[in-house]
Amino acid sequence: MTSGAAGEATMAAATKPTEVDAVVVGAGFSGLYMSKKLRDDLGMSYRVFEAGDDVGGTWYWNRYPGARCDSEAYVYCFSFDEDLLQEWTWSGKYPEQPEILKYLQHVADRFDLKSGIDFNTRVTSARYNEETDRWDVGTDQGEQVSAKFLITGIGCLSTGQVPNIPGRDDFQGDWYHTGSWPHEGVDFTGKRVGVIGTGSSGVQSIPVIAEQAEHLTVFQRTPQFMIPARHHTVDEHYLDDIKTRYDEVWDTARHSIAGYPYKPMDRKALDHTPEERREIYEEAWAEGGFRFSGTSFSDIGLDKRANDTAAEFIRSKIRETVEDPETAEKLLPRDHPFGSKRTLIDTNYFETYNRDNVELVDIRHAPIEEIMPTGIKTEDGEYELDIIVFATGFDAMTGSFFRMNIEGRGGEKLQDTWADGPKTYLGLSVADYPNLFMITGPGSPSVLSNMPVSIEQHVEWISDLLEYTREHDIDLVEADPEAQEAWGAEVNDNADKTFYPYADSWYLGANIPGKPRVFMPYVGGVGNYRKKCDEVAAAGYEGYKLEKAGTPAAS
Repeated sequence: MTSGAAGEATMAAATKPTEVDAVVVGAGFSGLYMSKKLRDDLGMSYRVFEAGDDVGGTWYWNRYPGARCDSEAYVYCFSFDEDLLQEWTWSGKYPEQPEILKYLQHVADRFDLKSGIDFNTRVTSARYNEETDRWDVGTDQGEQVSAKFLITGIGCLSTGQVPNIPGRDDFQGDWYHTGSWPHEGVDFTGKRVGVIGTGSSGVQSIPVIAEQAEHLTVFQRTPQFMIPARHHTVDEHYLDDIKTRYDEVWDTARHSIAGYPYKPMDRKALDHTPEERREIYEEAWAEGGFRFSGTSFSDIGLDKRANDTAAEFIRSKIRETVEDPETAEKLLPRDHPFGSKRTLIDTNYFETYNRDNVELVDIRHAPIEEIMPTGIKTEDGEYELDIIVFATGFDAMTGSFFRMNIEGRGGEKLQDTWADGPKTYLGLSVADYPNLFMITGPGSPSVLSNMPVSIEQHVEWISDLLEYTREHDIDLVEADPEAQEAWGAEVNDNADKTFYPYADSWYLGANIPGKPRVFMPYVGGVGNYRKKCDEVAAAGYEGYKLEKAGTPAAS
């Protein structure tokens, strides 16, 4: 940020209150809806701090080529306002980054939410003050704000992970991380480009970069299972029809496994002949997207034999698509079950390897040794490059929390509390951190769900709890350690019933050196999670300590 922008931010902050009911961190889906609830439903004073210069959250920062949502557009949006649902028209099946950002800007303007946001302002500290029973929040603008409640809407994938490869800083060309892309874009015309990483951002950007670059080298460590997006399978008439039955659509999504309005098929892969299975998989493949897993067979996520049938079907599709057998073999995922990593939705990804200007390098068997001033050196060779793109993911779920330097009771730092992995109650609260609420935090469905559905449920549940505290003269809300421990066990038990622990994925922090291997999201399903949260609320917020400041806790 320029010094002028910093000065403007400081001057604007000087006119705003330094003591409020709530501080909200982030201005994406979570922060926008939370601020609206605080203002319109609760009548609370608040400040929203956002590091970017506009709303959007994930969709403000992730502007890499091909950036696109993998949830279908008509449910990747807010549902709280019927008029908003009816007036906004999506362009197709899966919205691209510019369209999602435009939508969130529209929401912010329509409900006049920007006036409550401090842009170009990053939270650098948040300390629970036991003398005042409030949160002391510091920003990079030098401001200190006191808040009764601290609410984070920072997203699960917000802190980019750039691997510390020897020689990185000596590279004479340009390098970029997909999660922090230049707003003016990058021109790859006539350039030799290397992309490191084949997760979601790599898979989306590689086909687009290949169309521009003189030559593209993809450095792949792990082959991925992917399902084609099939953008063309949803037309304007379908989206218009959805608007006539949104109540049904949202009700199904809110009580589903992953926050999508799909009705899963009650059929098992192993009950069918190979020919019948192939026909069903072909139908799901033609439909594309997450419907492939959600509407084909109910046992592919639980039974390894059934999972193998889906995995082999996808491998057969890769062999059919990629013309060079040697390249196809490198692209076949074999070291993890289908669905144990995030299933990727692609557009012409495998077709890209049929281009003459694209080369695939297997760095699992020939790892990168160093970044040279002129390119990348692996155990097997050297590759001269003008641009390097790190599609290497994020310090997921916890990284953004640690950047805020959160301290709870006794000055305990959250990174120390979570040294062995994140511990939460419902993914919403942490013992010894009173009045701290996390929207889609670790231990909630979060990244295993359609995010807007989970975000709305969290924001509304937190809002109801804040209203409850006001009605009952409660000052402090804190997770009970025993309830937190029990919830952690439930999260782990549910994960152990699936294939997720079978893969080295960012769900377990495996992409961050030294990070504890702990499965972080709740895999029990959006509907089951909603039911659990509703039961907790109905029982007077069971599992929480509720107290007035300065009085013994009651739970």
